[in-house]
Amino acid sequence: MEKSKISFPHMGNYCVPIEVLLTMILDCDYLTPPPMTKRTLEIGAKYSPDYVCAPFKYNLGCYIEALENGADTLVQTGGVCRLSYYGEIQEQILRDLGYEFTFINFADSEVTNPISIYQKMKQYNPNLTIKTLSKALYLAVRMVTIMDQTENFLRENVGFEEQPGTLDKLYEAFLQELRSVRSVKELKKKHKRYQKMMKQVKLKKPENPLRVGIIGEYYTIMEPFSNHFIEKNLAQKGIVVTRHTNISNTLFFRNPTKMLKDIPKYLKYDIGATGIDTIREAEKLAKMGYDGIIHVKSFGCTPEMDAMPILENISHDYKIPVLYFSFDSQTAEAGIETRLEAFYDMIVMRKENRK
Repeated sequence: MEKSKISFPHMGNYCVPIEVLLTMILDCDYLTPPPMTKRTLEIGAKYSPDYVCAPFKYNLGCYIEALENGADTLVQTGGVCRLSYYGEIQEQILRDLGYEFTFINFADSEVTNPISIYQKMKQYNPNLTIKTLSKALYLAVRMVTIMDQTENFLRENVGFEEQPGTLDKLYEAFLQELRSVRSVKELKKKHKRYQKMMKQVKLKKPENPLRVGIIGEYYTIMEPFSNHFIEKNLAQKGIVVTRHTNISNTLFFRNPTKMLKDIPKYLKYDIGATGIDTIREAEKLAKMGYDGIIHVKSFGCTPEMDAMPILENISHDYKIPVLYFSFDSQTAEAGIETRLEAFYDMIVMRKENRK
């Protein structure tokens, strides 16, 4: 019997652990959607409601391109905001377009509850055992954690290589090898080897480089195509980039109650999605003496819109500049580059004046 071809929309490099997880628990073939391009956004926007957020359009475009490439099963994991409600709408849109497929929507189960996931997956793989699921989930979680740690290292150092592109090539090779990993022991071995190679890359990093923190809506932060590769742009200017928001900190280690206690001056209740994270990280970066903060979100993201006036207060209190970006299908590359150049010039002059 031919195996199902399962696909999941792009969100940074997380398609790698998703591929490992799904192939282990569903005994399927994984089809990675084509790399996101302008066409992905165009076809996603074409069939999406006009005022829906950009992540909806990106996901829908990825689904369509995956189906065009032979996928017969699609997966939606939901999210910490209204993205959790998008699965049913996206499924209906695709069926109205004439596509035939199986749709697995984790939004109607508890993604942090192994029993809930087991019951969900058992519907699609009757031979699945608790032991297999536990092994796959543990491996995927460890893989995500290691990827997030590695990407944090890259953000801090990729802009200072003696031979530009070396770290990116090593990381791409590492991700490619992770696709075949099926045990934590094997994962640790590969991580140790590539970690050693990355730390051996020669850098020409100044003693006190410019530091910029990126905060905001979690999908637009984590999917580089949706934010027009803003981190890469900053690194090319010789800036250390810090980003707290990733899957580890959003899904595994997040404690909203504790975070609220850290920022009593600015926030007393949850404003939804990762709004608390945005405020807490902004104040943390300001206290650490960062040179600037960049806030990114998709157009119409209500929790992040609510966070923006509070960010202005933090900017005023700590005298730290904050640059705001709101991305949608109509966002122009030239405008982003112009604003980043002006922001860069400003923080350079600010740093010189502080000296």
